[in-house]
Amino acid sequence: MSMAIADLHEAPADSSVNYLNATYGIRSWLLTKDHKRIGLLYLATTTLMFFVGGGAAVLMRLHLIEPQGALFEPETYNKLFSTHGIIMVFFFMVPSIPATLGNFLIPLMIGARDVAFPKLNLLSWYVFVTGCIFALYATLSGGVDTGWTFYPPYSSSFSHTHVVAVALGVFIAGFSSILTGLNFIVTIHKMRAPGMRWFRLPLFIWAMYATSLIFVLGTPVIAITLFLLGLERILHVGIFDPAVGGDPLLFQHLFWFYSHPAVYIMILPGMGVVSELITAFSRKKIFGYSFVAFSSLSIAVISFVVWGHHMFVTGQSVYAGLVFSALSFLVAIPSAVKVFNWTATLYKGSISYEAPMLYALGFVGLFTIGGLTGLFLAALATDVHLNGTYFIVAHFHYVMVGGAVMAYLGGMHFWWPKITGRLYPDYWARFAAFMIFVGFNLTFFPQFVLGYLGMPRRYAVYPAEFQVLNVMSSAGASILGVGYLIPLIYLTWSMRYGPPAGPNPWGAKGLEWTTSSPPPTENFKEIPIVTEDAYNYPTPEVPRV
Repeated sequence: MSMAIADLHEAPADSSVNYLNATYGIRSWLLTKDHKRIGLLYLATTTLMFFVGGGAAVLMRLHLIEPQGALFEPETYNKLFSTHGIIMVFFFMVPSIPATLGNFLIPLMIGARDVAFPKLNLLSWYVFVTGCIFALYATLSGGVDTGWTFYPPYSSSFSHTHVVAVALGVFIAGFSSILTGLNFIVTIHKMRAPGMRWFRLPLFIWAMYATSLIFVLGTPVIAITLFLLGLERILHVGIFDPAVGGDPLLFQHLFWFYSHPAVYIMILPGMGVVSELITAFSRKKIFGYSFVAFSSLSIAVISFVVWGHHMFVTGQSVYAGLVFSALSFLVAIPSAVKVFNWTATLYKGSISYEAPMLYALGFVGLFTIGGLTGLFLAALATDVHLNGTYFIVAHFHYVMVGGAVMAYLGGMHFWWPKITGRLYPDYWARFAAFMIFVGFNLTFFPQFVLGYLGMPRRYAVYPAEFQVLNVMSSAGASILGVGYLIPLIYLTWSMRYGPPAGPNPWGAKGLEWTTSSPPPTENFKEIPIVTEDAYNYPTPEVPRV
């Protein structure tokens, strides 16, 4: 392996040939070992899954315009919210930033030619596509109605839908995450350019490193859990179903042991993106670099010991509940460190409000609301009232959609000129960012009120007094859906018609901005030598009094 890495470092690069025009034909893409092309393959796949899962969400909101439901029978509604949750969590949110931006950017940001294991990288995409095929097959063949959490004994014994096919799809996709995480860890450890010490790494790399640790350590747990679920469903052995000697709480412990860290698989990369955007568009070094870097690792570590706060109402020991409650408050501290340090970075910065910065600011606001409302769910007393209501739905979406998706879109807009070599129309980009922010808040803020008033989640009908808030939420979902379509249109348009971007259209710091746009196939003519710290923007002179 060391010889292969050495050869990769010494390979010459021809700046006139880039990964977009080096070889034509579908076959060259399907057999590529270029990390940049693999990132774009992931981008195409996850975008497809996003619109499948998002389409299910739009149909749900249209159904809930009327108290007794406008469109579907309850059984169909159950399949819609299950499809939405499973597709969005396992096939979009988990791989979105790591597999797309992570694959494209990590070697560029650390001064490497490629990832450590290029063939393994391509294999991870094929594994992910295989998992997607199983999930889509189940969806098109009648769907699944267990929700994205697959709780037994309903999922193992009573549901007559395609539980095994969907669980198999998630199981297979998990191996893609493990391979990706392993590749990133070795790449960051072994392939940094000369002079790229740990505390010169961009904060996006720290975030991806922490995410990769969760991939490698946490994903096998959900894989074996779903494997046992399928085994019980097919062979009727007693693992989780109490009717045959199983324990349903065992499933919840195993499921949430992975699924709470999975929340940070979704949000940590977004935090790394936002750190890059805030420094670039405020023209300042990040405030408290080491604190922000170590907060990513702290989040990854603490996330493995807080799973029990999802189980406060399941009958677990009250003493265990108290411990998990305290730990849940603890994990909020490193997240708060990031928010405070981003705010301090913005203070007296030379801020410009291009589209990526608008997404970053939207992330900070929405993620802060999501984090603060999470404190209500970490407290035993309030969680008992709010558990299973729309308050949970709103909180989760403020963190995951308002946070992770805003960061993902911000990152795509920031690095899109580097990816394609083309600029997009700035007016439309700013308009889309504003539209998404407004549509998101109109969709999910009313759900906090609905949850506080006691409206349960996952119901196809609701009392008539909740209709106004549900109509507001459905109207917001329509705006949000259009807001997501607009970037798809103008970014696709820009690939052919956008003006040339140049190597560094933002005037940003980082090795990825020192090479051409799009980058050469081998990334750099020569491996760069790093001589300065990250985000070394000039310090503005203080005027003399």
